[in-house]
Amino acid sequence: MSEPLTAPGQPAISVVNLRVSYGEREVLHGITFEVQRGETLVILGGSGSGKSTLLRTLVGLEKPSSGEVWIEGVNIAQAPERQLDEIRKKMGVSFQGGALFGSMTVGDNVALPLREHTQLEESTIEIMVRIKLEQVGLASFEDFMPSQLSGGMKKRAAVARALAMDPEILFFDEPSAGLDPIIAAGIDDLILELKKAYTISIIVVTHELASAFLIADRMLLIDRGNIIAAGTKAELATSTNPHVRQFLDRVPEPQVEDELNYLQMLTGDRKAAE
Repeated sequence: MSEPLTAPGQPAISVVNLRVSYGEREVLHGITFEVQRGETLVILGGSGSGKSTLLRTLVGLEKPSSGEVWIEGVNIAQAPERQLDEIRKKMGVSFQGGALFGSMTVGDNVALPLREHTQLEESTIEIMVRIKLEQVGLASFEDFMPSQLSGGMKKRAAVARALAMDPEILFFDEPSAGLDPIIAAGIDDLILELKKAYTISIIVVTHELASAFLIADRMLLIDRGNIIAAGTKAELATSTNPHVRQFLDRVPEPQVEDELNYLQMLTGDRKAAE
């Protein structure tokens, strides 16, 4: 067996002063937080808040402009690709929309990480695929094509693939996006079941408040690339921070009365509204 990612007592992930930019535009502005071993951390934020960029950086798909992301005693922000690949083998990622390969069966999608990264016999891989699909409620669906699955089933198949290598850290990107409330509740229940079944750290990026308050041990709220609140569900629910309350209470941004005032707001030019 391979060594665990983190030693007992160490955080599963430690992020220090992380900054990420696209060209000249900085998206994440020096954020710092930790993910503890075995906890479910939910990263909340609206569209354009930077939460998806943060997720991509945590799994090594984006390189930060500065800062540190520590996993297994390694700053993956500066790690060579070979070392990063070894760490990724201990991570599972369920991307928004599932990201299943449409030309492969569900079973082959789940088997892909095992075929790429292990020397297991094909008969063993087939058994493991059936086990993972059964764990997510898709027993006997291994021969189906992704196009034959509903939206919720695609999400579950993606989770089965993310679990294929028995990861220590599991990432979800908007797991409830595009699902009706009943199917979304089923995905929430699946995440809770995975936490009970595995000793695993789970990071969920979402804007769905109902899901967040159901599955989270702790939550981060990101706004415009900054962490504006962090704490337990109870701590966020009772926060008096006006930006936190605006997000939790679903209060819209103040509307600009007319186009001229909007132009004035953007340019700072008082004469624009004259």
